[in-house]
Amino acid sequence: MEIVTPKCLGKRAARKQDRRAAILAIAKRHFMEQGYVGVSMSAIAAELGGSKGTLWSYFASKEELFDACVDEVTREYREQVMQLLVPSDNLQATLCAFIRSLLRKVTSREAIQLHRVIHAEVERSPEMGEIFFRRGPQRTRELLAAHLQDAMHKGQLRAADPLKAAFALTSLCMGSQQRAMLGHQFSDAEIEDETDYIVDLFLRAFAPEPGAA
Repeated sequence: MEIVTPKCLGKRAARKQDRRAAILAIAKRHFMEQGYVGVSMSAIAAELGGSKGTLWSYFASKEELFDACVDEVTREYREQVMQLLVPSDNLQATLCAFIRSLLRKVTSREAIQLHRVIHAEVERSPEMGEIFFRRGPQRTRELLAAHLQDAMHKGQLRAADPLKAAFALTSLCMGSQQRAMLGHQFSDAEIEDETDYIVDLFLRAFAPEPGAA
């Protein structure tokens, strides 16, 4: 009878995690190069090696695999956002740090490539756009909304729907992303100028009501 020790279990878990990471690395490249519709689970399994059943044991469908890929791509940025959006008496500085990071993210080569893939495929595969929105923009806005709600409670901003306020603020960055998708490469100075403009505009729009406590 084989005795399974904690050390063995740890090695198995590590191997399983490595296998999952390998699957995601291959799948991300396939999705970027071929689009959602053009990707097949069979092709990913063939490149991975082993049986197709191995791939299916990790991800039950192509949609589930794409969901995991988007989560992988956006996780690092979500963690960065959580570090930036900490309670502070200097709301302007915090929002500037957030917007600066968001502008750099949405105008990055990786983000532009991902958006092009999604825009090209969403008409044929609406679920692709929904997955991306849920994993990317929606989560970022929810994190921002929680921070804005705290600022509203402190009287730093006027009372409003925090999620709508977060949508308004992040939407101000979309013009820069459109320019990047058309080939413009933003300099650090341009990012700083855009950051200052966007945050100033937002703070003016959501300034506390005169006489508010």
